Amino acid sequence: QLHSDVDKGDGSIKYILSGEGASSIFIIDENTGDIHATKRLDREEQAYYTLRAQALDRLTNKPVEPESEFVIKIQDINDNEPKFLDGPYTAGVPEMSPVGTSVVQVTATDADDPTYGNSARVVYSILQGQPYFSVEPKTGVIKTALPNMDREAKDQYLLVIQAKDMVGQNGGLSGTTSVTVTLTDVNDNPPRFPRRSYQYNVPESLPVASVVARIKAADADVGANAEMEYKIVDGDGLGVFKISVDKDTQEGIITIQKELDFEAKTSYTLRIEAANMHVDPRFLSLGPFSDMTTVKIIVEDVDEPPVFTSRLYSMVVSEAAKVGTIIGTVAAHDPDASNSPVRYSIDRNTDLERYFNIDANSGVITTAKSLDRETNAVHNITVLAMESQNPAQVGRGYVAITILDINDNAPEFAMEYETTVCENAQPGQVIQKISAIDKDDPPNGHQFYFSLTAEAANNHNFTLQDNKDNTATVLTRRNGFRRQEQSVFYLPIFIVDSGSPSLSSTNTLTIRVCDCDADGIAQTCNAEAYILPAGLSTGALIAILACVLTLLVLVLLIVTMRRRKKEPLIFDEERDIRENIVRYDDEGGGEEDTEAFDMAALRNLNVIRDTKTRRDVTPEIQFLSRPTFKSIPDNVIFREFIWERLKEADVDPCAPPYDSLQTYAFEGNGSVAESLSSLDSISSNSDQNYDYLSDWGPRFKRLADMYGTGPDCLYS
Repeated sequence: QLHSDVDKGDGSIKYILSGEGASSIFIIDENTGDIHATKRLDREEQAYYTLRAQALDRLTNKPVEPESEFVIKIQDINDNEPKFLDGPYTAGVPEMSPVGTSVVQVTATDADDPTYGNSARVVYSILQGQPYFSVEPKTGVIKTALPNMDREAKDQYLLVIQAKDMVGQNGGLSGTTSVTVTLTDVNDNPPRFPRRSYQYNVPESLPVASVVARIKAADADVGANAEMEYKIVDGDGLGVFKISVDKDTQEGIITIQKELDFEAKTSYTLRIEAANMHVDPRFLSLGPFSDMTTVKIIVEDVDEPPVFTSRLYSMVVSEAAKVGTIIGTVAAHDPDASNSPVRYSIDRNTDLERYFNIDANSGVITTAKSLDRETNAVHNITVLAMESQNPAQVGRGYVAITILDINDNAPEFAMEYETTVCENAQPGQVIQKISAIDKDDPPNGHQFYFSLTAEAANNHNFTLQDNKDNTATVLTRRNGFRRQEQSVFYLPIFIVDSGSPSLSSTNTLTIRVCDCDADGIAQTCNAEAYILPAGLSTGALIAILACVLTLLVLVLLIVTMRRRKKEPLIFDEERDIRENIVRYDDEGGGEEDTEAFDMAALRNLNVIRDTKTRRDVTPEIQFLSRPTFKSIPDNVIFREFIWERLKEADVDPCAPPYDSLQTYAFEGNGSVAESLSSLDSISSNSDQNYDYLSDWGPRFKRLADMYGTGPDCLYS
């Protein structure tokens, strides 16, 4: 309540209020000065309000005292419960942790005034999660309450934590939150094989690196604590099998390292150990963290292909060996207990030229053709060995046959030499250095000897000097070479190799005489250059001559084609009536047009057909003219017609030299029904009876009316 000393209680003073919340939250009685709150106040929203009050003269509305300021403080009550602003919580703690191990700390806040009473003093307690966990009442730290909590037994716990104000007294407000605690894994479980022994059957034909079996030791731990390694610690299969670990499944994978052979060994026994890779020293007392098991592997017999005694046979034979010469022998056997006989053959895909044969029973390889080392120095062939009782079982052996060289190739020039000599060459001048090659390959290398042939040894132009290093030098013997006298010289050179027996050959060196510059470089080597017309070279003359010949050929072709178009191919004054297809771009005149085509030749057989001669083909046989056909019964007429056409086609030199289909528009001499033409019936006094036309149906009614003899007949 506000009161002014000037106020006598007669109502002459009025009070007004301003400031925070004036007229909205707080109002004042202008007569008495009482201040009232219009609504519920919340300290947590605003704890203080600053107001200003003034007393005014009611008549003059002037202040009677200075304005005064005062503060309204909101006194707190316990109207807010504690709240966990960060909840719900999740936390983890290692399994097997000792009692009192801290898990997580929870915190609750109370909006009430912590400086006034116990409204904001919070105490924590656990409502759910005992007896496994506990909570510190004042700090909210959650700890383990039981020892040896095993993740493999239960890996997750749900706790409910309560925070209560008023120091936990009755009447205090409370709030709760949940805490999910997960036990993390530690390596407290050693690996254990479910069985003490395993047995697996595998065929002996299983390839190397194939998987034989998968075994796994059980480990209740997870992640890195469950990682383990496997190894073979004992047994008779240490070198035949190996074991590795599958990183994803932690299984031990047993694979083959060497080929299995049922006939050599039928079973193997392995002692396999599984051990954890990461052992926790705190739990060694729960160990040992490894386990052993026995794996027995039974090898099953399968029908195997024959096996050669060697994977690769190396043989040699001279290229001079005669056909049938024995080169070597291969051997294979059936590895199975049945020991079936083996037959041999050569895979012809590796011996396409069939240079070699093999004896099917003994495996002896012999030559089937003459050999040439220079064509093929080494032959790699595949020999097949198949069981007699089961030909599907085929083994393969590989044979490398090296051909030994003999001296069967004469030496020759190493290249085609283009040798020139200058007209101003001096005696003893070197004009060419030559060398030789030989397709043979002697063990000690080649040694060639060069000399001039006996005919060329005494020539006065050139000489040959053997350099003793498989080369020779050609030198001039004189000077003054002239192209006008002789432009080309041929020098025969005799080359001998060092083989046993030695071989030789004569090679001719072509030497051209050239005009050279001051440095001895050839400029012109053609003798014809002296007799060519001025301004024209040999190339230009050849080009002109080629153009003239081309023009002459074109003119002859054009003339020939024109003459062929103008002249008919067949001498025939009349129209050719053979089986030709003639196309006309005009229309006939109908039945009345009797001039366009002469069909009598097809209808009448009594026509003499002359043999026509083609002008563009000279026949080898002259044909006699055809005899006149006689009128004979129709069925014979058709046979004769076809027979004559067949004979004409057989002897016709212009007929195509292959089977062809010939179509003829031949109808014979007449018709059984005779002619139905009204033109013929009107012009003749025929007594033929046409009454049968009325029996042919409505389509012939018009003809029956025209030619019938009934009472309604049009003609009498």
